[in-house]
Amino acid sequence: MYMFNKLTVIELASVLAGPSVGTFFAELGARVIKVENATTGGDMTRHWFSRSEPNSGTSAYFSSVNYKKEYQQRDLNKKEHQDEIHDLIKDADIVLSNFKESTAKKFRVDFESLKKVNPNVILGTITGFPHTSRPAFDVVLQAETGFLSMTGSDHEHLAKMPVAMVDVLAAHQLKEGLLIALLKRQSEPKAYRVNVTLYEAALASLINQGSNYLMTGVSPEPIGTKHPNIAPYGDIFTTSDNRKVVLAVGTQSQFAQLCEYLDMNELKTDQRFCDNASRVKNRKALIDILTKVISQIDRETLMKNLLDRGIPAGAVKTLEEVFADEQAQKLVLTETIDGTKTKRVKGNIFSVSS
Repeated sequence: MYMFNKLTVIELASVLAGPSVGTFFAELGARVIKVENATTGGDMTRHWFSRSEPNSGTSAYFSSVNYKKEYQQRDLNKKEHQDEIHDLIKDADIVLSNFKESTAKKFRVDFESLKKVNPNVILGTITGFPHTSRPAFDVVLQAETGFLSMTGSDHEHLAKMPVAMVDVLAAHQLKEGLLIALLKRQSEPKAYRVNVTLYEAALASLINQGSNYLMTGVSPEPIGTKHPNIAPYGDIFTTSDNRKVVLAVGTQSQFAQLCEYLDMNELKTDQRFCDNASRVKNRKALIDILTKVISQIDRETLMKNLLDRGIPAGAVKTLEEVFADEQAQKLVLTETIDGTKTKRVKGNIFSVSS
C-alpha cells in the first residue's frame, strides 16, 4: 500500500521520535533521505547496542525506526554541505528535524531559511520543552510529566516504561500534524511548520490519570500494573504451572462470570465486592481470595475458560513467546543496513479498503 510514492521526505532528525515519522512515510512508499551529521558519527543510536548484540554494525535500536531510507552524511558545520542539503530540500515535500532552534539557525535549516529554499516546504519539528532549549530524553519527560511517579510498585521502586513511549506518542502527534499540513497545502500552497514538544505530547497522553487529578486534587500513587479505578483490573496471578495471567474485569457482568467460573458465587453478594467501587476499596482482600483459587489452575485451562466466558484476561508473555505467534511474525520487516541484517516490527498496521 504505497500511498505516498510521489512524496519526498528529508530527515535531519535523529534518535527515535523524528526517525519513526520518517519510517512511517517510507513504509507507505515515500522517498526518505536521512541526512546524518558526519561530525557526530551519524545518528547516535547507530551505536546504542544492547548487551546481547555484537558491538559492531548497526544497532537494533537504530534499525527499529529506520527502514527503507537513503542514508547520507554531511558535515553540517560546513557551508558547502549545508548548500547540498538545501539542494535536496528544493524538491522535497517534508523536512523532519529535532534540532534546537539555535542549532537549526546555525545549520541554516530553520523554518525561515527553508522557506527561502522551498516556498512550499512542510517542516516537521520535535523539541523537548516549550519555550526552552533544555535537552530532553524520554526518561526525563517521563519524570517531568508525572508518568514516573505513577509507575513501579511504590514510591521507593519507581519504574520507567520499557520503551521510549513519550517519543512514540510525540511521533504520532507529529504524523497527524504533517498529514493535516499536506491536506492544507493542497488548497493553500505555501510553507507550513508543524511543531510538537515531547512535554506537551506526554501531558496530552495522561488522559484518565490527568482527569483523576484535575477533578479530585489527589495525585495518583504508583500501583504497578493495577488500575486505579477498576478491580480486578491489572492484577496479576500465578497459575499452577508457575506462569502468569492478568485480569482486566471492567464490568459487573464480567465479574459475575468470573465468580461463576471459579465457583465463588458468594463473592457476587459479598458487600465488599458487590460493585466496582467496593472492589476497588477492598482490592487486597479480593485479590487474596482470587490468588488462592487461580493458583490451582494451569494457565492454558484458565485462559480458555476465561475467554470462553467473555472475561478479559491476558497471558503474560515474554517477547520470545510473542514472536512465536504467526500473527506477530507477519509484522516483522527485514532489511540490510550497512551490511547488518536488521529486523523491525512494522509501524503501519492499519488497513484501507473500499
